[in-house]
Amino acid sequence: QVQLVESGGGLVQAGGSLRVSCAASGRTFSSYAMGWFRLAPGKEREFVACINRSGGTTYYADSVKGRFTISRDNAKNTVYLQMNSLKPGDTAVYYCAAGSYSSTPGAYKYWGQGTQVTVSS
Repeated sequence: QVQLVESGGGLVQAGGSLRVSCAASGRTFSSYAMGWFRLAPGKEREFVACINRSGGTTYYADSVKGRFTISRDNAKNTVYLQMNSLKPGDTAVYYCAAGSYSSTPGAYKYWGQGTQVTVSS
């Protein structure tokens, strides 16, 4: 069992930066690929980024490529999402997930409770 807790969300102006974190419990964090997804009001859940177990391979949605960076620290059981050049369209609840390396939500077994990111114009 893996428990995931996101933090670091908040309100930021367009063009600003924010880093959200996801801390995992348990000793098996490095056994899982990690992903970030987001859910905005009136929209479907959207893949944002994922990272493999070692942290050596990453994949991004086209909408965030070049602006967001996913990373992980297996010693700290934590995955990060650094978000730069934020846009109002990035406003959403951001969820981290643990599972298989994929852009598909169904590949992830464990999910956090989410953290709100709001970008003002």
